[in-house]
Amino acid sequence: MSDRKHRICPWWLGYFLAGPVRRLFLDPEAMLMPHVTEGMLVLDVGCGMGFFSLPLAKLVGRSGHVICIDLQSKMIGGLMKRAGKSGLSDRIDARVSTQDHLPLDGETGKIDFALAFAVVHEVPDKDRLFAEICNALKRGARLLLAEPGGHVREKEFEETIRIAVNAGFETVDRPTIRGSRTVVLRKK
Repeated sequence: MSDRKHRICPWWLGYFLAGPVRRLFLDPEAMLMPHVTEGMLVLDVGCGMGFFSLPLAKLVGRSGHVICIDLQSKMIGGLMKRAGKSGLSDRIDARVSTQDHLPLDGETGKIDFALAFAVVHEVPDKDRLFAEICNALKRGARLLLAEPGGHVREKEFEETIRIAVNAGFETVDRPTIRGSRTVVLRKK
């Protein structure tokens, strides 16, 4: 596996990715609203500094919760700072992962919805990643998977979907998200 294929997004880029300029091209609330309702337990894999995490926390409401996972503690620190300023930190459980394990041991079969946006191409062991996400989801729960079209070729994205299907998912939709290759998967 090449370094380019699994290079991790630098933590300092998180400030740009979570900033207002990105909202000119991508509306996280509109993208997530069809999938998330009040009271849900939601997983944001590769959350960065919270571009999607904060809108997810708003959508789940006071009775919901968002588990935010990132490999880089500086990303998690930025997320929690932004969550505090937004008054949403009580709805967010931020966790630092390792290269080969998501810290989801207590969540087996509990999560209602998961998001993996522009992160799977950075993961060296996709089989393990999808197995861990699938294990944490309730039966019938959905995973919105989006990869950047500029970084991930169609053939690679189709291979990623195949790996997810082998882990226990099925394809239910192919929504359009600007600049992304996107699929909605459901746990069988």
